[in-house]
Amino acid sequence: MSAGNDTKFTHAVFLLTGILGHEDTHLWVSIPFSLMYFISVSGNSFILFIIKTDPSLHEPMYIFLSMLAVADIGLSIATVPTTLGIFLFNSREISLNACFAQLFFIHSLQCTESSVLLLMAFDRFIAICDPLRYTSILTLMRVAQMGLVCVVRGVVVILPLPLLLKRYQYCRANVLSHSYCMHQDVMKMACSDISVNSIYGLFTTLLTVGLDSLLICLSYVMILKTALSVASRTETLRALNTCVSHLCAVLLFYTPMLSLSVIHRFGKGSSPLLQILMAYVYLLVPPLMNPIVYSVKSKHLRARIIRMFTK
Repeated sequence: MSAGNDTKFTHAVFLLTGILGHEDTHLWVSIPFSLMYFISVSGNSFILFIIKTDPSLHEPMYIFLSMLAVADIGLSIATVPTTLGIFLFNSREISLNACFAQLFFIHSLQCTESSVLLLMAFDRFIAICDPLRYTSILTLMRVAQMGLVCVVRGVVVILPLPLLLKRYQYCRANVLSHSYCMHQDVMKMACSDISVNSIYGLFTTLLTVGLDSLLICLSYVMILKTALSVASRTETLRALNTCVSHLCAVLLFYTPMLSLSVIHRFGKGSSPLLQILMAYVYLLVPPLMNPIVYSVKSKHLRARIIRMFTK
């Protein structure tokens, strides 16, 4: 796409990119991608079904898990279809408006999932550090209000990003680095001054993901301090064991996301293939692994799943 510096094309398109340099393998790569997409959506949907239909699982811990499952389903639906479109049909074009909508859903769901992981850390903190007041602090009404705040926070914080991008002129090369639209990638395509988006994007990352990860670390410091103060080693290990699945979810979410963000902002000389692989790890692994981790580590949830299959 070429254009003059003073011209803005309202019907312009971006071109998404698959695995650069390995286009001949796209059809074969689509098979594991389709399988992982199916497992991610069906696995998280099954977790939601189990929690919804079993009244004994209507507790804060499992309600937060259902929120995480909804965010994972939304993230998979918002990103994987364009990826499979490239691998299966070589459908690379995406309109500007569709691209802005996709990046809004990706980043808002990302922000929401980060908030839910923070709530799950708070849940473990109350359960271990103040168990006698657990039910009085985390009532079902309060849990629902917390979930609503997570969604509103994600929408309000991320909404200015696509609105700002929509005002820019896109007259440079229109080939994006990934198979889906991300804010860091799209704003580089503008031929306007992107200082506002760059500063606001960094601000939102620090305000949401950065702050959430810091508070999660702080909560686990308090949890570890409380657990180690327990006289019995068995009780200490039992308390910490309830946090393993959440810690796995935190690592699965934050590690590839922060790595990809750092590569986009500071790794200008890094390999394009590294960026692509990291983007796919961020895209596929958390929604795929979260239901597996919780199904294996949560005794009550595992028992309900086994009971359903035996029936």
